[in-house]
Amino acid sequence: MTRSVTVLTNPAAGNGHAPEAAAAAIARLRDLGVEVTEIEGESAAEALALARKAVAEGTDALVAAGGDGLISIAWQALAQTGIPLGIIPGGTGNDHARLFHIPVDDPSAAADVIARGTVETIDLGRITQPDSGEDGFTRWFGTVLSSGFDSLVTDRANRLRWPRGPMRYNVAMIVELAQLRPIPYRIVLDDQQIELDAAMVTVGNGTSYGGGMLITPNAEVTDGLLDITVITAGSRLRLVRLFPTVYKGTHVELDEVQTFRSRRVRLEAPDITAYADGERTAPLPIDIEAVVGAGRVIVGAPIS
Repeated sequence: MTRSVTVLTNPAAGNGHAPEAAAAAIARLRDLGVEVTEIEGESAAEALALARKAVAEGTDALVAAGGDGLISIAWQALAQTGIPLGIIPGGTGNDHARLFHIPVDDPSAAADVIARGTVETIDLGRITQPDSGEDGFTRWFGTVLSSGFDSLVTDRANRLRWPRGPMRYNVAMIVELAQLRPIPYRIVLDDQQIELDAAMVTVGNGTSYGGGMLITPNAEVTDGLLDITVITAGSRLRLVRLFPTVYKGTHVELDEVQTFRSRRVRLEAPDITAYADGERTAPLPIDIEAVVGAGRVIVGAPIS
């Protein structure tokens, strides 16, 4: 039984749905006798500072009430501390919630999961930049790191002022498809080095991104390995036809898709930015490593 939690909220998540979900879950937690401390940052930097302060002062769990972007902030505070993550889904994608069997559309049921306090230890992905030194850039992620076509679409969508909502990504995808070009990648794995032209390269600690797209369908968060999906360069039409198969994870059976497993990965490609857990992370080159047991999470059902 969880006795006390700190709930981190994001009022902008889920097109404003997050505060409503958070309020319902917090009320349920208090009804169940859980002591709740609420924190809310005006910016990502402030939210991270508050989360780190809560972790340093001690809490049974840090609960992210929002989407995968807020969970990304929580991981930066929680990684390798032993304090578990709790999830109240309130975003648009909610891929962490799906991965850890948290009810997506019922905040009271998500609160029940948190109060029950069934914790599992998982791997996290750690991103660093080559030659940045011991005090250099470090980011943690729980689900998927993307680079290539999908990250270019996200880059463009973030620059667009119109339209608002999901349609913005559709417009960005159309524009990027029109400008589709092969991207020369160098991928360094534990046991081999690959140089090829690709449309996108994705590294998964978990299985999905983008609200259920199973881009690395066979990834496991407890095996100490990262799953890498490489979609080789091809025509626009072939790329468009491939995307529906990603929701079922069957794209990995196609000829234009290669998959690998490795504990460590280096990605190099010109003018490409990586996104992890849906958040802009760093320009390539980057190093990614599966760190065994770096995270703990309150789960709705066993994950292994």
